[in-house]
Amino acid sequence: MNKKIFITGGAGFIGSNFIHYILNKYQDYEILNYDKLTYAGNLDNLRDVENDHRYRFVQGDICDLTSLENIFGKEKFDFIINFAAETHVDKSILNPHIFVETNVLGVNNLLEIVKKYGAERFLHISTDETYGSINEGSFYEDSNLSPNSPYSASKAGADLLVLAYYKTFNLPVLITRSSNNFGPYQYPEKLIPLFVTNLLEDKKVPIYGNGKNVRDWIYVLDNCSGIDTVLHNGRFGEIYNIGGGNEKTNIEITKLILKSFNKGEDWINYVEDRLGHDFRYSLEIEKVKKLGWKPQYIFENALQETIKWYGENKKWWKDIKEKINK
Repeated sequence: MNKKIFITGGAGFIGSNFIHYILNKYQDYEILNYDKLTYAGNLDNLRDVENDHRYRFVQGDICDLTSLENIFGKEKFDFIINFAAETHVDKSILNPHIFVETNVLGVNNLLEIVKKYGAERFLHISTDETYGSINEGSFYEDSNLSPNSPYSASKAGADLLVLAYYKTFNLPVLITRSSNNFGPYQYPEKLIPLFVTNLLEDKKVPIYGNGKNVRDWIYVLDNCSGIDTVLHNGRFGEIYNIGGGNEKTNIEITKLILKSFNKGEDWINYVEDRLGHDFRYSLEIEKVKKLGWKPQYIFENALQETIKWYGENKKWWKDIKEKINK
């Protein structure tokens, strides 16, 4: 069945991987990728599909309601999926305002668009960071929200808006909250691509504090299949956690990457810890498993594939790092 999907933030890391995933899986789906192309948006992520007749790109900002109105006033979309967000915690500490603007007000614009023009489903992509930190056990979808950074607070605010529009206006909304993603096309400010590309450049890797902070890691294509499952099978007004079941400390991740490069711990540069640094994230994922999803990728294999990808695509990340260092 032919479906038209409006994807925001599709030039980013998870969004571009999801576009590849959908175009590979569904031959009759069409995608309009609407992306502001901030520093983290990169059309090089989608060069291999830019001439696909099922794919289109429009540069635009979800904070620009007029731009959204111009698109939705002319054509109808079955699904709307919101990947667009400011996501880097360090940047949210330096400039919280832009996170509130994009992650809250931008989402409100999208909800207003759905309310006015309609859609079969609106899927909002969120994060496990909205729950805050947990020392033992795992967060369920109905766990209290306790965000500890301007980034996670802005995402929590967006989640609450989405759920409020379901209750108030009966919009067909869904929310996914995933754990830490890794894989191809990830902007090299995040831990794994930063460490891999640093080592490819014979530079040390910086670890916050003592490196004992724990994260659950999920390969990006597992997250894409989880999002796809929720999009098609999820119940309106519901939240679905998507985790990989790979809890590891930052120092464990670092040692695995160093081992792949045959380098020792003298390549680690311990730096002052991040402000408000959450200690541990962990997700309970039984709810999404009941929809028929489970992660397929073995962490260690996916990590090696990721390292290999960055090694084979040096121009992609070197161009980005050059811009960062200017």
